[in-house]
Amino acid sequence: MHKLHFYTLILAFFFAACSNPAKNQSETTDKSSATAPTQSNTKSILVFGDSLTAGYGLEDPGADSYPSVLQQKIDSLKLSYKVVNGGLSGETSAGGLGRIDWLLHQKVDIFILELGANDGLRGLPVEQTEKNLQAIMDKVKAKYPDAKIILTGMMVPPNMGATYANAFKAIFPQLAKKNNVALVPFLLDGVAGNRDLNQADGIHPTPKGAKIVAQNVWVVLKEILHS
Repeated sequence: MHKLHFYTLILAFFFAACSNPAKNQSETTDKSSATAPTQSNTKSILVFGDSLTAGYGLEDPGADSYPSVLQQKIDSLKLSYKVVNGGLSGETSAGGLGRIDWLLHQKVDIFILELGANDGLRGLPVEQTEKNLQAIMDKVKAKYPDAKIILTGMMVPPNMGATYANAFKAIFPQLAKKNNVALVPFLLDGVAGNRDLNQADGIHPTPKGAKIVAQNVWVVLKEILHS
């Protein structure tokens, strides 16, 4: 099978499976694992997203989710940053907008925004998704003007229609440019479509896959940490 065709089929499966109402209902019962930094001299990195960030399906999200892997990388370099996992399974950009104020009670030095996939699989208007993501970043900037922001890109399957798929994909680089923030072009680069790197549902990364996702984010994050 042609590699590109296989990849798009896997993406289609990814979003089709995520759109299962029963599955989303069970996922939304997960609680955000957000915790506050315990040391005043330690800076905070808030990773705000959906099931991909929460580590849905992993036996030990506290060790294997990609935010946890980022923490391990940071610790290995002896950098004074605490990664806060603000992921919630089933979250949409609208849900995130309604939830962000609660997490901003704690100081945020670096904000990683990973939302939009659930909007795309539901075929929600691109304009609304873009508006919600912008509003989330506006809230972060208003509360913590010095916070650095990283936006992670996502795609929708081609069966959503080329016009919608292209418009959705363009949300992220457009917002990154508009707000002068860093961009991870595609969060699941190197993981989507690889059976060995995804759980049995074909949707969520295994611990090994999460390490690759973490590396995708790390490429961008490390530049900010060392700036």
